[in-house]
Amino acid sequence: MNPQWKNSRKLEERVLIEGILMLETPTHLGNGDTDSPLDMPLLVDALDGKALLPGSSLAGALRQILDEKSANALFGYVKGSESRESYLLVDDALAQEQSRELRDGVAIDPRTRTAEKNKKFDVELLAAGTKFPISLEILIPRSGGENLIRYLAVALSALEWGDIHLGKRKRRGFGKCKVTTWKVCRYDMTTLEGLKGWLNQEKEGFCQEGSNIAELLGVDASAPPLQGFHIRAVFALEGSFLIRSGFGEPSAPDVVHLHSQRNGKEVPVLSGTSLAGALRARARRIANTVHGEGQGEVWTDRIFGNRNMDEQRKDLTASRLWVGETVIEDPLELVQTRLKIDRFTGGSYPNALFNEQAVWGQLEKETLVSVDLYLEPPWGDGKNSEPEVGLLLLLLKDLWTGDLPLGGESSIGRGRLRGIRAELSLNDETWAITSDDAGQSLEIQGDRDRLEAFVRAFVNGGA
Repeated sequence: MNPQWKNSRKLEERVLIEGILMLETPTHLGNGDTDSPLDMPLLVDALDGKALLPGSSLAGALRQILDEKSANALFGYVKGSESRESYLLVDDALAQEQSRELRDGVAIDPRTRTAEKNKKFDVELLAAGTKFPISLEILIPRSGGENLIRYLAVALSALEWGDIHLGKRKRRGFGKCKVTTWKVCRYDMTTLEGLKGWLNQEKEGFCQEGSNIAELLGVDASAPPLQGFHIRAVFALEGSFLIRSGFGEPSAPDVVHLHSQRNGKEVPVLSGTSLAGALRARARRIANTVHGEGQGEVWTDRIFGNRNMDEQRKDLTASRLWVGETVIEDPLELVQTRLKIDRFTGGSYPNALFNEQAVWGQLEKETLVSVDLYLEPPWGDGKNSEPEVGLLLLLLKDLWTGDLPLGGESSIGRGRLRGIRAELSLNDETWAITSDDAGQSLEIQGDRDRLEAFVRAFVNGGA
């Protein structure tokens, strides 16, 4: 048997890659601690208390960008008794700046549209704008190294384009991140100069900086064509809008619309969790109406994921619909005082006076609410997504006409939107929809009959 030191990996080059990763939306990197006063606390470094981005989380997100063959070549694999070590080393990262948010969450019963018992929780989030200095090192063998560099460039380019989400609930708008500046240091391990430079961690003469990781690595990593169905729509807020925030200042009104940090300021947002909940409830109602009672769960499970919460947690699937969190533009925030009325006497209840700070649409300048939805292609061969696209088009129609309100207190007229414009894409097909100022007529650019075919596929019950 040969000694281990003779089993060299025969490296030709070591490439060190550094960058500043910035969170674009709130992010939860959890620690699984059950002793915390919070239901879902953040993972922090035990030494200095800074938020921690584990290298395993970043590596897992990068791996998902690649196909199985490329991922196995770069990250290694374990298949039975056969295994191969990863060529990519990903370091843990500590947050440079720490700003945190607390969010309330609750599970909604789709039948009653009320909160489920014992299903309320709170989650601690890293605020948007938090930065992590990330560091990766790839080991280039004497054969096959060019392919490894190209695979890594494709994965890291996704960070440039903002196509990677980190942490929990990333399919509901959390964890979106981006890297705009890279530093790449290349050390030739076949030369004494390169070996000494790597051992001494020298930068001068070995490093380059730039915004395009593919150019720095000297390979082509063009953006792959977008698969799946994508909706980007802009709406005007009609009236008021209120998503309750569970945490606020002691001097604040009793109920305040949900705010989140963007560029150091607290701004009102449409959360992905709230939007996804409203869409799921309406999709269930539409499917039950079209296909019969009980079919709503079947259709919503295919799009929004299975909510089966039995003890064995069998057949659980992730949501195929990615719902973004968006900022409400040009809002008017006003405090409204309300009181509870006794239906028997017609008078007010004692001690039932409260005030609410909702988001209101302006008259002089439209208050805009954006919706960003992306439906992944069906999992498995031979699956057809056209019926699901048809169901999403019906949901878009209900949002567009104000028939599907968002947020709370819809019974008193809150949360209604009016469609202004939308961009749709399915693989290589695109459509653009615009409305006139009064919202009475639509102009559709693209194959209108194709959109009708999606809806008919859903109505006909396609698989």
